[in-house]
Amino acid sequence: MIDEETVRYVSNLAKIELKDDEVENYKNEFGKILEFFDQLDEIDPDVEPTYHVIPLKNVFRKDVPGKSLDRDEALKNARHKEEGYFKGPRVVE
Repeated sequence: MIDEETVRYVSNLAKIELKDDEVENYKNEFGKILEFFDQLDEIDPDVEPTYHVIPLKNVFRKDVPGKSLDRDEALKNARHKEEGYFKGPRVVE
């Protein structure tokens, strides 16, 4: 099912360098994996798809406006600050 060219293509995408004997090994392993998926396609599980195995609930708090920090209070532990703002490293040349 899988040829050598496909294995080399996938290894290139994964940035993995394979030796010739490894290519043959992966060719066989990928073939076994695809055969297993073919077996799974034959099964009719009759199970409704689920997206989460546990029930989910909203864990966010309500967005209620409140009193914000004073600027001096917010900056008092800042390692680098300048003109009333946090100063970070320059990331754009």
